[in-house]
Amino acid sequence: MTRVACIGAGLVGSSWAYVFAKAGCDVTVFDQRGGDAWDQTRGLIGRTAEVLGTGADAVLERIRFAPTLAEALSGVEHVQESIKEDVAVKRAVFAEIDALSPAEAILASSTSALLGSTFLDIPGAARAMVAHPVNPPALIPLVELCPTPATAPETVERTRAFMERMGMKPVSLTREIEGFLLNRLQYTLVAEAMHLIGEGYCTARDIDRVLTDGLALRWATIGPFGVAHLNAAKGFQDFVDHLGGMMRTVGRSARTDYDWPEGLVADIHKEMDAVMPVRDAGLWQAWRDENIHAVRRVQSECDDRAPGNG
Repeated sequence: MTRVACIGAGLVGSSWAYVFAKAGCDVTVFDQRGGDAWDQTRGLIGRTAEVLGTGADAVLERIRFAPTLAEALSGVEHVQESIKEDVAVKRAVFAEIDALSPAEAILASSTSALLGSTFLDIPGAARAMVAHPVNPPALIPLVELCPTPATAPETVERTRAFMERMGMKPVSLTREIEGFLLNRLQYTLVAEAMHLIGEGYCTARDIDRVLTDGLALRWATIGPFGVAHLNAAKGFQDFVDHLGGMMRTVGRSARTDYDWPEGLVADIHKEMDAVMPVRDAGLWQAWRDENIHAVRRVQSECDDRAPGNG
């Protein structure tokens, strides 16, 4: 049985623990908060199991909390760090992980946007890399694999194979870039959306509707390049031949570096809170997670119906 250590037991770390345990791994979790973190992890795993319609007990039987980092790392083959997004904190923790873990263990970070090379500058850098999930990884299978300049090719290969065995769907970057792929796209879209709202073109709810009732309905099964390929009579080349000029014009007028005016964030928060009150965040998050699971079922059905799969 593969032994895995999850370092950090917040939302992402707890969800990773579920992924690994559900796939049959022996999982050890370490969090400096101790018992409070274990209670949070048990609760999150229970809610995840409820959404997925699986039993939490069998998963929890494969997860244990370690009182020390050294004990958590004993005999592990894969380490998944999911702690605070702070370079100094991560550097210090990875220095310890590198010193305490078995020499052959893969060291992976869940960082959302930090360059791995800024904190994985450790003696064992060849076995370390970024494996960035989408929160929560127990419900969303994508994981972005990003090596540092010091990461050995075999580390990337081993990590990709491991993640696939865990039921994840990895994409691999050839080199480092801030935000990797998903957050570069996500942050760019949100930044332009704030520009449109800030300059009075629309409301935040309008933007959400453009996605949920428009773009997302197409992107959920084939993605933007697939959509473009099917939206032109002769495929993607035809799409760009006809609309490339417009794409460049819109791109030049977009403001992804928009310096939003004072008060805009508070205004958007007020608009969102009127629909999804923060006081009821837990209920809305559970609803969101159920929707994610429902969409994945639909995606699976769509894949089965794809031409050539029947």
